[in-house]
Amino acid sequence: MKESLSALYHRLTQTVLGAEGPAQMLVTALLANGHVLIQGAPGIGKTSLAQTLAHSIDGTFSRIQFTPDLLPSDILGYSIYNQATGKFEFIQGPVFRNIVVADEINRTSPRIQSALLECMNEQQVTIDGVTRPLASPFLVIATQNNLYSSGTFPLPEPQLDRFLLSITMTLPDLDTQTNILQLHAAKGNTPPDTAPLLHATDIAAMQQEVKRIPANDRLCRYIAFICESLRKQEGTRGSLSARASIAVLRAAQATAYLEGAKAVYPDHVKAVVPAVLSHRLANRDNRTQSGPDPEQVIATVLRNAPVP
Repeated sequence: MKESLSALYHRLTQTVLGAEGPAQMLVTALLANGHVLIQGAPGIGKTSLAQTLAHSIDGTFSRIQFTPDLLPSDILGYSIYNQATGKFEFIQGPVFRNIVVADEINRTSPRIQSALLECMNEQQVTIDGVTRPLASPFLVIATQNNLYSSGTFPLPEPQLDRFLLSITMTLPDLDTQTNILQLHAAKGNTPPDTAPLLHATDIAAMQQEVKRIPANDRLCRYIAFICESLRKQEGTRGSLSARASIAVLRAAQATAYLEGAKAVYPDHVKAVVPAVLSHRLANRDNRTQSGPDPEQVIATVLRNAPVP
């Protein structure tokens, strides 16, 4: 299955040129059984990257376009009365899939965004007093435009905390942009390969293997020290939950698995901490550029944290 993961990474980077880092983090989140938030300006390949991953897995898939007029029932489903049977029937919403792409999630209000909280945290949906389990594995890949884009709403902290990690996508360098244009200008450009590379059961099996990768007491204390230090930084006090520490561990285990390591080491933690914790810290105001920069705060804490 490791060969299939390599093929998946190759497909992601070939579909969205210049997205090597985001592709690596996306595969990491898939193995860690965690949800992903992809952030960036419109038109840089956020949705293409998410859809490529979804189509590469032989499971069920849905895409939800978040708009201001979206309703919770459009996401979760609803009950409808069947006159023929005299009973209410539940119509499943698009969230009842293995992979759900929540496109432009911050273009709808926090009230509608909160419809995903139970799904992402407990992998279930409760409607009309009835709790229904979701598919397994279950992964939400949300895309988000920059906060300064018109018509956007900030994601509330409980929503942000449900995402294992966040990926920031930017425009690639000039050479990569040139390659993108050459691909689009080429005559007879063939459509991308969408044949499944992994089955949903393969993903579930690898996720269990990731959880079994050991992390000793010193490594766990190292993670706890980093998170506690970030809580004490100016402008970020108390903004990291216990879920954040667990997310760092899970992502580090997935990174170790991808590298073929027999245990989690500090370098694995350092590799994932920015993506796992930056969106959980107090957000910087993109309009005025005021407030602490989460990435700089994290870099400072990592430099000062004693490595076991």
